[in-house]
Amino acid sequence: MPDDPTKPAPEVPLDGRRREAARNDRRILDAARAVLLEDPGAPVAAVAKRAGVGISALYRRYPGKDALLRALARDGLERFAAALEDGLADERDPWTAYTATLAAVVEGGSQALAQRLAGTFEPDDDLDRLAARADRLWVALDARVREAGALREDVTAADVVLLLEVVMLVDVPDAARVEELRQRYLALLLHGLKAPAAGPLPGAPADGADLAARWRR
Repeated sequence: MPDDPTKPAPEVPLDGRRREAARNDRRILDAARAVLLEDPGAPVAAVAKRAGVGISALYRRYPGKDALLRALARDGLERFAAALEDGLADERDPWTAYTATLAAVVEGGSQALAQRLAGTFEPDDDLDRLAARADRLWVALDARVREAGALREDVTAADVVLLLEVVMLVDVPDAARVEELRQRYLALLLHGLKAPAAGPLPGAPADGADLAARWRR
């Protein structure tokens, strides 16, 4: 009897060499996330040192810094999109689903990572498509909470993207305390975003053009 095509193919265990390569790749990406989120201009050698691998091992996986930055931005956008999909699937009331999604985004640091790296490398077509998908999901989440009348009308989806980045700038030496403070300030931010508005805001709101301009090198 032929195999059922609807069932996922069984995972093929990696041999020792490929397991080691996969571990090295994860170490490199984790190190790059820590190093380049703090300083996008840091050299590749700093990433290799943080990862505990030789520079040649890094270059075998990523032939240049742009390739490494693209991989990081892709990872951030994929995790951002996944959080947004979960938020759109959340069947609770729109405001509760919205606030839970923003909390998950801040906890994962995904959106901040992608935006922090914007303009530091040349994106490829695949990354452009992923960014467009994440943007569609973000707009859909914004539209749902806005249609429910739960979000103040003078704040745009682009405004909230930039506000989340402000939250992610919070940093103290204690890593556990950083997460606690970021969630604290997100909660404070959400109080200001909830309708009805306490008062008008100065200046023009951010828009998609403001965000897109940052991706140009």
